[in-house]
Amino acid sequence: MVRHGVKKGDRVVIYMPMIPQTMYSMLACARIGAIHSLIFGGFASKELSVRIDHAKPKLIVTASFGVEPKRKVEYISLLEGALARVQSKPDKVLIYKRPNLGHVPLAPGRDLDWEEELAKAQHYKCVSVPSDHPLYILYTSGTTGLPKGVVRPTGGYAVMLNWTMSAVYGLKPGEVWWAASDLGWVVGHSYICYGPLLHGNTTVLYEGKPVGTPDAGAYFRVLAEHEVAAFFTSPTAIRAIRQQDPAAALGKQYSLKRFRTLFVAGERCDVDTLQWSKQVFKVPVLDHWWQTESGSAITASCIGLGNSTTPPPGQAGKPVPGYNVMILDENKEPVKAKTLGNIVVKLPLPPGAFSGLWENQETFQKLYFQKFPGYYDTMDAGYMDEDGYLYVLSRADDVINVAGHRISAGAIEECVLFHHAVADCAVVGQEDPLKGHVPFALCVLREGIKTEEEKILEEIVERVRANIGPVAAFQKGVFVKQLPKTRSGKIPRSALSALVSGKPYKITPTIEDASVFKHIEEVLKKN
Repeated sequence: MVRHGVKKGDRVVIYMPMIPQTMYSMLACARIGAIHSLIFGGFASKELSVRIDHAKPKLIVTASFGVEPKRKVEYISLLEGALARVQSKPDKVLIYKRPNLGHVPLAPGRDLDWEEELAKAQHYKCVSVPSDHPLYILYTSGTTGLPKGVVRPTGGYAVMLNWTMSAVYGLKPGEVWWAASDLGWVVGHSYICYGPLLHGNTTVLYEGKPVGTPDAGAYFRVLAEHEVAAFFTSPTAIRAIRQQDPAAALGKQYSLKRFRTLFVAGERCDVDTLQWSKQVFKVPVLDHWWQTESGSAITASCIGLGNSTTPPPGQAGKPVPGYNVMILDENKEPVKAKTLGNIVVKLPLPPGAFSGLWENQETFQKLYFQKFPGYYDTMDAGYMDEDGYLYVLSRADDVINVAGHRISAGAIEECVLFHHAVADCAVVGQEDPLKGHVPFALCVLREGIKTEEEKILEEIVERVRANIGPVAAFQKGVFVKQLPKTRSGKIPRSALSALVSGKPYKITPTIEDASVFKHIEEVLKKN
């Protein structure tokens, strides 16, 4: 990188799959003070071009291919498509050719071969940077207008990550840790790459899925083979395993002798999935909550600080030291315990949290600090109980307003998922001429369910009525083969809400399988 003119403060875009070379590239940037922007390998040319134009990199690092269960991802042609659109072209493109995956031609004068460059590389000493120097830019969902590039300062992040490995996750240096995420997301930056390495832990880098590579026993195999002590994944991944192997028969053949804690995050973990995980993995299962902006947990059960490993079901922990979490109503007033409201954090934010949006400080101020002056607006909704446990129910804009009553989509989903026949579910607001909006459920059934769908829907409606009350006005739902999800496991509720209301909707580029929307449209037509 240095030989080709990359200096402190220059940007390097990394567009690569889940391979060690991706982490080498991140760490090389950190060593020389360059600012990396790692762009998730599944992004298509248009989204990639928007991010390249915004970051204006001197160098782009990529690989020949990514490997998915049923296909190869052609990184080079996707990158060429992006570079054809951009105004801000990089000086060089460094290409790692993956062995046994076909020939890759290099563009003369622009492209560099990884192995050739490595053979010529010299040792380069660490470049000193101020503590607030940006380590990376990480683009979050939504590229309307200027992209949201979260800027992470170097010093506070290192301190926070090192501290959380022991305080939140309870690990000792030398133990094996696995965060089953993607390097392109914040979990990958914080807890596949930097956190474990700073703390002296072995980190597992996994290029695969919870199912299909080759089966629903894959996670168990990795945990057993590498003697993992603590594991971090998303509830979506666990639901995928459960849907294909309800009794975890494939997983039970592996001995997890070193394994002692499972952490889940990324979306709300329903109680049913939590209980199943406890039975199958036979360890404490702890939900915690954080955001790209925070860089690590805002609330958690900090087991290294002696917190309980058996907190009440449905919660996402208590505020982590440094975070003063509060629940405010629309009038910016604190609410009583167990009252649904806006989750905010009293300023200042602790070390490790974002310092701004790249070249977009106006949006940074407006988006996060304007609605609740003196607080960081997490844009999530939920409540706190009397003991200080936080229950995150949904994004603030996913609260469904039913005839003036604010109903949490997450709370209804919780009820629906308790039904033995339902494997996965999304509840969204459907426009209603009388009540404004009513909840509408899209459900995925477990394998081998023979009961009639109508009967299952009746039972679900009854359950919601008993648990949440008639005020929810919940009566409608359909059964689909699959739910659309982003690659980090989030459900695009606003798009689904528009779809079930018969309105135009936008499919964001982070969606794993866009064809699911067409399938849902067809199901809705039949109903």
